[in-house]
Amino acid sequence: MNLIVAVDQKWGIGKNNGLLFRLPADMAHFKARTTGKVVVMGANTLKSLPGGKPLPNRVNIVLYPGGEKRADCLVLDSMAELINALKGYPTEDIFIIGGAMFYRTMLPYCDTAYITKVDADGGAEVFLDDLDQKEAWVLRSAAEAADNGYAVTFCVYRNRDVKPLEQAEHGREQ
Repeated sequence: MNLIVAVDQKWGIGKNNGLLFRLPADMAHFKARTTGKVVVMGANTLKSLPGGKPLPNRVNIVLYPGGEKRADCLVLDSMAELINALKGYPTEDIFIIGGAMFYRTMLPYCDTAYITKVDADGGAEVFLDDLDQKEAWVLRSAAEAADNGYAVTFCVYRNRDVKPLEQAEHGREQ
């Protein structure tokens, strides 16, 4: 399973339920990685998408306890339902796309993280765990670029200690 996100210098990911930066190259990177795949998010991330609508050309799965069922995406009430739904897809096709609490919940179960680092302070209100400080996560590749006036680095991290997703259902971090 994968995680994909852009972070600022402090590993900030958002503010006012929105993105910190407008980055066309990063959006193209996100689209290239996730089109035709499964994107999994929490309720606030769905609400933050344009028009509150799921992303096109992807299977959209939303963990939204008590949320209204919709025809345009799969809304699930619990981690048990989420785990069961994800079993139907190859793990390499699953991308966790936010928000902060959902990233924190799913991070131990991801084997790959696609992180776009922006060399700027975005004034974030919510943050991702700093993978550079997590022993299990190893930087495998990094490519520098410029995007809308910002220096960015497209990074790929690998988790050396991936937990089985079934542990999430029981709240176990072993």
